[in-house]
Amino acid sequence: MTSLPEKVEYLYGIDSSISDDARYYQDPRVVKFRITKKTPKRIYYVSSSDWELRPRIGFVDRQRIERDGEVYLRNRHWSTPDFHLYLNPPAIEQERKPGLAELKAAMAAAHPDKGGTSEGFALTRKRYQDALSRRVAREVSGE
Repeated sequence: MTSLPEKVEYLYGIDSSISDDARYYQDPRVVKFRITKKTPKRIYYVSSSDWELRPRIGFVDRQRIERDGEVYLRNRHWSTPDFHLYLNPPAIEQERKPGLAELKAAMAAAHPDKGGTSEGFALTRKRYQDALSRRVAREVSGE
């Protein structure tokens, strides 16, 4: 007789790691943490397993996360995806990023010859160049 596989459950976090280097820029994404055990007081999950010899197990207060749908872990650094855990996959809301054409137009409008300031032009030029670098990096990497 074969037994049915156990249902796999997850907690969810958001990886919003960024880098000053345009080649490593990524938009925030939802990360799944596999639940390993549930007790009346706690939910245990695999918090990391990529670089360690043994998986690191974390836990959350079960009543709190089931009541609120989310929980912050004070023993985690704010930059780790499991600092803020969710019971269900969270929706990631992002502002629409301006396109290259919009950034180029803003840069032209901020030029000192068009009535802008040197500081304003430098700032808009940097935004344009950063966006252009990210686009080139994505094209090179094949995304």
